Amino acid sequence: MEWEAPLPGGVAEITFIGNATLLIRYGDLTLLTDPNFLHRGQYAYLGKGLFSRRLTEPALGVRDLPPRLDAVVLSHLHGDHWDRVARRNLDRSLPVITTPHASRRLQGLYGFSRATGLPTWHHHALLGADAQVRVTALPGRHGPGPARRLLPPVMGSLLEFGPPGGPVRLRIYLTGDTLVFPGIEEIARRCPEIHLAVVHLGGTRLPGGLLVTMDAAQGARLVRTVRPRQVMPVHYEDYTVMRSPLSDFLAETRRSQFPADVLMCRRGERVRVEAPA
Repeated sequence: MEWEAPLPGGVAEITFIGNATLLIRYGDLTLLTDPNFLHRGQYAYLGKGLFSRRLTEPALGVRDLPPRLDAVVLSHLHGDHWDRVARRNLDRSLPVITTPHASRRLQGLYGFSRATGLPTWHHHALLGADAQVRVTALPGRHGPGPARRLLPPVMGSLLEFGPPGGPVRLRIYLTGDTLVFPGIEEIARRCPEIHLAVVHLGGTRLPGGLLVTMDAAQGARLVRTVRPRQVMPVHYEDYTVMRSPLSDFLAETRRSQFPADVLMCRRGERVRVEAPA
């Protein structure tokens, strides 16, 4: 895949690779999210002896990525978000912005020396020649009640893009594998102007029926709470543990008074996002 020259100011380009893996380009900055390059039929390790089989093929392989990446934004350390292909093939000097839990393991076990762990509401800035992005860790909750102890901590991410030293031009919210919980209302209060929400769906269920990622109804509830201008669904129909199809979420978005426009981006496609003037 060809990678074009830097984009005009105020415009982000998103390539959907599959599951929750995106390439986000803004100016001369390029971010990779939740790298998952396992092939269809391979198994992702979810911890505690649990595995899930991939049902889709990633649109790009790890060797098809742009020659320069500025950072990985990693919501949490699960095998469908950081897989063995990424672990073996990504440059260990690449910055990884993630949770404190994941950063300790990436540094100590795998040698990713520039993994930065962000507590909730803390931020990390990346500076390019003609663009900058501030990544802020937002609240996330992967499982209900005591089940949270069985799952790795997860964060959402607010990406605020703009010119170096200048005002924020574009805000993108990556939900991570969260459920709807009171922290989502806090995001709505503290981040009132989100241009795009990238919503992790799938209705992932563990043995016993425990819901650990948003299904269609929860995803729609999050959008109604946060009220972004646009919403882009990801993390659906990729693994056997995902039980809520994309069609259910799209049906929710067609209900009356849904507050956001849907930005559809199929696997392998690119879309552009621009903040209104």
